[in-house]
Amino acid sequence: MSKLNWKIGCEIELLAPKGLSRKDLADSIAQANNGIVRRIFYPQSEPSKVPGKPLFHNLTLGFEVIDQQGNLIAKCVDDLTIQDDLNKSQLPTPGWYRIVSDDTRFLELIIRQTNAEKTKAEVLNPIADLFGTCAEESAEGMVRVADNTGLPIAIAAPLPGERERPCELISPPIDTNHLEKLEVLLRTARLLGFTAPVEGATHIHFDALPLCSANVFANLVNIFHAHGENLKRLVGTNPKCRRLGSWDITLLKLVNESGFRELTWEQAKTRIAKLELTKYCNFNLKNLIHPIPNKLTFEARIFPVWLDSQPIVEAAALCEAILRYAMSELQISPIASLEWKLESVRDFLQILPMSEDIHNVWLSRAANSIK
Repeated sequence: MSKLNWKIGCEIELLAPKGLSRKDLADSIAQANNGIVRRIFYPQSEPSKVPGKPLFHNLTLGFEVIDQQGNLIAKCVDDLTIQDDLNKSQLPTPGWYRIVSDDTRFLELIIRQTNAEKTKAEVLNPIADLFGTCAEESAEGMVRVADNTGLPIAIAAPLPGERERPCELISPPIDTNHLEKLEVLLRTARLLGFTAPVEGATHIHFDALPLCSANVFANLVNIFHAHGENLKRLVGTNPKCRRLGSWDITLLKLVNESGFRELTWEQAKTRIAKLELTKYCNFNLKNLIHPIPNKLTFEARIFPVWLDSQPIVEAAALCEAILRYAMSELQISPIASLEWKLESVRDFLQILPMSEDIHNVWLSRAANSIK
């Protein structure tokens, strides 16, 4: 039985069957765990066609499942990368909406000052009150709030057709019994008929506190630069998954500059922060450098959607071994990105500190991998 010795959190992209929504999954998870469902706003971004604004920011309706003590069981939220399975000509589902703004600070304000349980018509009233104006509803069903000069603050708009079906299933941080805790969530999704979206992926977050060292960070960059493409083939990365990619070469150059490894972590972070890191890549390091509260994590984004917990835990065990390898080696030197050769992949797997059963799982998958 595979076992993890690292705190992780998982984000698994799913699709509700027609006629159901992510709320149905949240309700079922709550019922199975004697929990409570709370409707929440969840921030999302997508590419924008507006010049000078590369991203379009909005809040979508999500659902948080908590136990009787207030501890998180799961979140069921939207993921705007899930598109191809949806019938965009479908009429908006009554009661579902999103809030858009061209300023993320306004969206943060809305999260803190409004109630996601409110209807589209009334949800922005507290924001209008703050600015001394009134929310105005258009004939198209959009509710707009502006300041007293007419500059827009936010708009609540009907949710496009079938956008209630995508569901990113987010686990809380898990430090023990990873397999069992993930399976409770995924079993519920399977019973409801949730499936893997065309563009779907699984993202695994690892507690990054043990990685906060200039030397370990440099090792991680060099390992994933060399082996990243082979790892994608090994784990079966979904070729239709959006928002993946390699790091900019400037990161590789920076961590291999003379003296970088001798820096304190604070000094190293200051240097790395000058680069434009993005979370939308194969291996997300941004949360180590610009940590969000309660999210100091390393995120591996290359995994396909799995509907049961065993392969997720096996993938997490592979990543854990790579992280421990980066922590245990004094210095791992940079090499060019490796082409797939079974012998070199086997050699890499053999040096990783994994249990025998996990070694065998990945050696077998390497042998069975096809281009």
